[in-house]
Amino acid sequence: MKKKDAFTLIELLVVIVIIGLLASLVAPKFFGKLDDAKLKTAKAQVEMLSTSLDAFRLDVGRYPSTEEGLKVLWLKKSNIKGFMGPYLPKPLKDDPWGNAYQYTKESKKGEPYELFSFGPDGQLGGDKDISIWD
Repeated sequence: MKKKDAFTLIELLVVIVIIGLLASLVAPKFFGKLDDAKLKTAKAQVEMLSTSLDAFRLDVGRYPSTEEGLKVLWLKKSNIKGFMGPYLPKPLKDDPWGNAYQYTKESKKGEPYELFSFGPDGQLGGDKDISIWD
């Protein structure tokens, strides 16, 4: 009888345990990077929205009203005089945590508009709000 070369069940279990231990050491480091990546993504998207708002203002002569909101940036046609949109190739409605970006024409800080994400806590005024003016 020939002996077949193969792994025993014990050898396979040892390898699986070792892989599991290595994954448990590495996984937490990657999940920490995920939070940083979401923050950076939200900041980049807020800046992109701000650039689109500036392009809208250059064409139309004003920033969108609070009622028009950010949705005017991805419209293909509009009755607004001077509108040359869309200013974004596709809708960008939610931040990385699933909350809508907040836009109002009225600003309490003396800026031309307010544009921000609630951040990871999903609440206004939290310590993680991401604003274009910060």
